[in-house]
Amino acid sequence: MLNLLWLVPLFPLAGFLALVSTEGKLPKRYVPWIGAGSVGLSALLAAAIGFDFLSDPPANQVFRQFLWDWMAVADFHAPFALYLDALSLNMLFVVTGVGFLIHVYSAGYMLDDPGYSRFFAYMNLFVFAMLILVLADNLPLLYLGWEGVGLCSYLLIGFWYEKPENGYAARKAFIVTRVGDTAMALGLFLLFTQLGTLDIQTAMEKASSQWPTGSGYAVAAALLLLGGAVGKSAQLPLQVWLPDAMAGPTPISALIHAATMVTAGVYLIARTHVLFTLAPEVQCLVGVIGALTLLMSGFTALTQTDIKRILAYSTISQIGYMFLALGVGAWSAAIFHLTTHAFFKALLFLAAGAVILSLHHEQDIFKMGGLWKRLPIAFWTFLIGAAALVALPLTSGYYSKHEILLAAFSAAPTGHWLWAAGVGGALLTGLYSSRLILIVFFGEERTHAHEKLPWSITAPLIILAGLSLFGGLLGMQLSSVLPEIEAHQASSLVGFLTSAAPFAGILIALLFYGGRAFSVDALVRNPLGAGLQRFWFSGWGMDWLYAALFVKPYRWLAAINKGDAVDGLYRGIIALTRFGHRLLVPTQTGRLRWYAAGMIFGVVLIVAIGVWS
Repeated sequence: MLNLLWLVPLFPLAGFLALVSTEGKLPKRYVPWIGAGSVGLSALLAAAIGFDFLSDPPANQVFRQFLWDWMAVADFHAPFALYLDALSLNMLFVVTGVGFLIHVYSAGYMLDDPGYSRFFAYMNLFVFAMLILVLADNLPLLYLGWEGVGLCSYLLIGFWYEKPENGYAARKAFIVTRVGDTAMALGLFLLFTQLGTLDIQTAMEKASSQWPTGSGYAVAAALLLLGGAVGKSAQLPLQVWLPDAMAGPTPISALIHAATMVTAGVYLIARTHVLFTLAPEVQCLVGVIGALTLLMSGFTALTQTDIKRILAYSTISQIGYMFLALGVGAWSAAIFHLTTHAFFKALLFLAAGAVILSLHHEQDIFKMGGLWKRLPIAFWTFLIGAAALVALPLTSGYYSKHEILLAAFSAAPTGHWLWAAGVGGALLTGLYSSRLILIVFFGEERTHAHEKLPWSITAPLIILAGLSLFGGLLGMQLSSVLPEIEAHQASSLVGFLTSAAPFAGILIALLFYGGRAFSVDALVRNPLGAGLQRFWFSGWGMDWLYAALFVKPYRWLAAINKGDAVDGLYRGIIALTRFGHRLLVPTQTGRLRWYAAGMIFGVVLIVAIGVWS
C-alpha cells in the first residue's frame, strides 16, 4: 500500500481538473461526487496506508517515494519525492479526514450558491497543495505546497468577489502572508548556500554536524523560517489577516483557517526542529511569540460581536499554544494539540455555520439568542466543540492543552512565565467561549429560527463532535501515529491551577452574562473600560499601526509620484526624439541635388575628422 502514496494528493488534483475543465456547466448533483468524492478516496487510501505503515513499519520508520526529477541545475537537485513518517502521517490523517468531512458539509451548505462548482474546484486544489506541503521530501517541494495553499486561500477568502470588502480581505491575507513567505524563501537560500542541499533530512543532519549550538547561520536560518511560520500561522506580528479572512464561506473558515493551512507554520517548525534546537534564543522566541499571541487574541475575542470573528481570534490563540509548546521543546505536544484543535475548531466553525444558515446568514451574536431549543443539533455540537476548546476534562482539548502547560512549567529558564501566560489564556478561553454560548443559545430570543439541516451537514457535525470528545484518548493511545508525547511532572498545585483556569473563566462569564450578578454595560461606561473595549476590539490597534507605518506613507509617496518619475524619464526620451524629428523634417525636400550635396558634405566631414585625428 505504501507504494500508492502518490495517489493521495493525485485524487484531489484530478477532482480540481475535472471541475475546472467543465467550466461550471456540470449539473449540481454531480459536483459534490467529484469534489467531496475525490477527497474521500484520498482519506480512505490514507487510512489504508496508515494501517500498513503502523502494522509493518518500514526501515527507520520512514518511507520515501521518488517520482521524478523536478529541478536539477549544476549542484542543485530537487526531486518530486514524497516522505512519510509519524509526523507526516498524522498530518495526512488530519488533512484528508477532516477535509473530507468539511467537503461533505459544503455539499449542503453551498448548494444554492451559483459558484458551486468553482467552490469545490478551489477546495480540491487546496487539499492537493496541503498534501504536497506535508508529504514533501525536500524544502522546494514543501515551498510549492506552501505557496499553493496561499493562492487557494486568496481565491477562497475572496470567493464572493462581488462585495469589495471580500476582495480587500483576500488581498490583505495574500500580502501579509507574502511577508512571511519572503522570509522563508531567504531561509531556503541560506540553507542551500551553507549546507549545499535542500533535502530536509540531509539538511538537518548537516546542520547538526557543521553548526555548533548558537551558530550565527543556525540563528539566521531559524529566524527566517520562523518568519514564514508566523505569517502562515497568523501569529504576532502578522496575525492581522486571519480575522478578515472570515469574509469567505464558513466551510472555508473550518478547513483553511482552523484545521489545516494555519497550522502549516507549526508543522514547518516541528519538521525543522533541529535548526531551532541549534538556535536556543530563536526557540525561546517561538514560545514568547505564542504566549503573547494567545493572550492578545484572547482579550480581543472577548469584545467581538461577529460569531465567526470570535472563533477566528480563538484560532489565533490556540495556535499560540502550539507555538508555546514548540518554544519549550514539547514538539509532540504541539502536534497533538494541532490534531485535537483540527477536530474541535472545525466542529465549532461548522456548527456556527449551521446557526448562520438557520438565521439566513446573520452573524451578529447580539441579534441571536435563545437558540438552544430551536437549533438542537447546532447547539449540542457547538457545546461539545466549546468544551474541547476550553479544555474541560475528558475532552480532546484537555489532554493536549494540559500537556503543553505542564511542559511549559517544566522548561527553564522562562518556563514559569510561559506557563502563567498559558493559564491566563485558558481563563480567557473559558470566558469568551462561555460568553458566546450564553448570548447565542441562552440569551434573550431575538429571532425566529428553525433547524432544517440536510444529512450532509448533520453527519459531519456528529462525527466531529465524537472526535472532539474522544480524539484525545485516541491520540494518547496511538503513540506510533503521533510522535511520542513527553511525560512532564509538576506539583499538585500547578496541576490544579492548570485544570482550574478554564472553570474560573466559565464562572466569570456566568456572573456577567448568565445570572447578571455584574453588569458588562457598567464596565463599558467606565472611561477606562470603554477605552480597553475599543482597543481590544480593534485587535490591539495592529491594523492602525500598519496603516500608519506602511499604508499611509505608501499612499503619500504614490500621491507625490502621481506622474511617475520613471515614466517621466521615458517621456523625456520621447520628447527629445520628437524634437529631433522636427529638426530633420525640413531637410526632406525631395530635391536630389540637395540630397547629393548633403552626402558629399558628410563624406568630406568624416574624412576631415579622420585626417585631424
